[in-house]
Amino acid sequence: MKIGRLPLKNRVFLAPMAGITDLPYRRLMKRFGAGLVFTEMVSGSGLIHAGRRTRELLRSAPEERPLGIQLFGSDPAVLAQAATMVRADGDLLDLNLGCPVNKVVRSGAGSALLREPRQVAQVVAAVRKHTDLPLTVKIRSGWDAHSLNYLEIAAIAVAEGADAVTLHPRTRSQGFSGRSDWEQIRKLKETLSVPVIGSGDIFTADDAVGMFEETGCDAIMIGRGSYGNPWLIRDILDVLEKRQPSAPTAAERQSVAELHLELFLETFPASKAVRDLRKHFAWYSRGLAGAALFRAQINSLHSIEDMRTASARFFASAAPAA
Repeated sequence: MKIGRLPLKNRVFLAPMAGITDLPYRRLMKRFGAGLVFTEMVSGSGLIHAGRRTRELLRSAPEERPLGIQLFGSDPAVLAQAATMVRADGDLLDLNLGCPVNKVVRSGAGSALLREPRQVAQVVAAVRKHTDLPLTVKIRSGWDAHSLNYLEIAAIAVAEGADAVTLHPRTRSQGFSGRSDWEQIRKLKETLSVPVIGSGDIFTADDAVGMFEETGCDAIMIGRGSYGNPWLIRDILDVLEKRQPSAPTAAERQSVAELHLELFLETFPASKAVRDLRKHFAWYSRGLAGAALFRAQINSLHSIEDMRTASARFFASAAPAA
């Protein structure tokens, strides 16, 4: 498929996730077949004010291209300037109009924009004017169950130049509770002339196939389902190509955990690796006997060497939970 002029290898994308989709994570997921990966949310204001930590979110590697950059903010002029600043850093721009996190919403960004259709129009138009990269928006269903305006917001974004729309069919008030309403993705697909990307509750290859079949969406976006499970992307691609997927063994989990660690150390210092990879190592252990004890242990360790030793010992003796 294509988004704007950007050709993509397949229709399985990795969602932008704050605190998760750093460069090492994206490189790992790309190796498992993701057709498009995204940075974490990047603050437009942070970029303009020369925030070093904000610019670090844009660190990239050739192997992960094509790369989508997700920007967030509420000021059209700020986001337009930010779009100009990142022109050479990625291959596609995405505007976050759906983040439900309080800190983001209080600034008027993310899901807060769902309550301001005119501002959405101004934001998308301003960014479209200042970039020639393919431009997408990621939205939710609405602010709450009484204001489901995703069709209106999506139509506005497309009218102002968006090349595709990603819908996570939950409201801001739902957060990640309940079940996402895939019927809304189907309705959006019937309405728009540009590609529609479905997101929400894809945890197995069967979920992915179900979303494609039930909604007719052009692509899917994997979020929380990828935690500790890069095999999900591989399995989805296998099923779509009529190949039989296979569950990873404990040895494969250890191998990928080690690869994730090595990729992380190529980008960040060891002290950050210890802090940030604890959650990932815990996720790699899910579904194996003794995982709870391993998670408690890994969260108490303070050196790379100890993490490697504990991981090797656990996965060498681990078996699927009864």
